[in-house]
Amino acid sequence: MGKVREQLDDQDCGLPLALEAMGDRWCFMILRAALNGVHHFEDFLSATGIARNILSNRLLRLVESGILQRQQMEDDRRKVLYRLTDKGMDLLPAMLALRQWGEKYGLGVPSNPVLVDKRDCLPIQPIAVHAHDGRVLAKEDLQWLDKANLGKPEQPCSGPSEADLPGWRGDMLC
Repeated sequence: MGKVREQLDDQDCGLPLALEAMGDRWCFMILRAALNGVHHFEDFLSATGIARNILSNRLLRLVESGILQRQQMEDDRRKVLYRLTDKGMDLLPAMLALRQWGEKYGLGVPSNPVLVDKRDCLPIQPIAVHAHDGRVLAKEDLQWLDKANLGKPEQPCSGPSEADLPGWRGDMLC
């Protein structure tokens, strides 16, 4: 069997679909605000600094993508609440991973406020890649594998070769 690589033509990859749903940085800023409890249009405006027309457009995109749901307030039908759906809440680990990456490589220090475990009031652990049994995996523990070979641990590595990745050390590859 030849080397298997992740297809980059976008047909069987979830990443382009996720990026299409999120759109641009403004959608991420709206999602961050929603994860912090913002629900009203005016509050999104003040929390994000986005222009009204862009905010309106991005809220619509997030509603159409099923990330937010729009509901009119019962006491004032002119006002609308935007709430995260389960699909939107499932973006929390991705948002935290991006935040932690920005803290590590941009800020150089943890942001304030710090996200903590409510029970112990201690910071959450860095977002990591976990094996099916919960082990934290390093990049050396990962490889691409054709779906037909799932659960077959003796399969040869199907990731890129050293020749395919100039500049990578041989011990970082299969």
